[in-house]
Amino acid sequence: MQRNMYLYILVMAAVSYAIRVLPLTLIRKPIKSRFLRSFLYYVPYVTLAVMTFPAMIEATQSPVAGICALVLGILLAWFGLGLFGVAASCCILVFILEWFL
Repeated sequence: MQRNMYLYILVMAAVSYAIRVLPLTLIRKPIKSRFLRSFLYYVPYVTLAVMTFPAMIEATQSPVAGICALVLGILLAWFGLGLFGVAASCCILVFILEWFL
């Protein structure tokens, strides 16, 4: 069992190193492909969304409250409310919904 643990750590380290070093060594010219540039531009936003949205729904006692807060937050942000206002409104909505549900 101990030997397998060291093997797992070694493989994880090699993969992490390769992911960071290979693009720096293999891609020396500017990326001209419009599709690839737009893909790389949106990767951080998609990654953040994939981690954040399920957490918003699962962090509440009722998934319905989380979904309602998510919808409210999207609407308030769409209409130009700032980050603090959106966060406070969503928290108040979750509190009210969980109080009555």
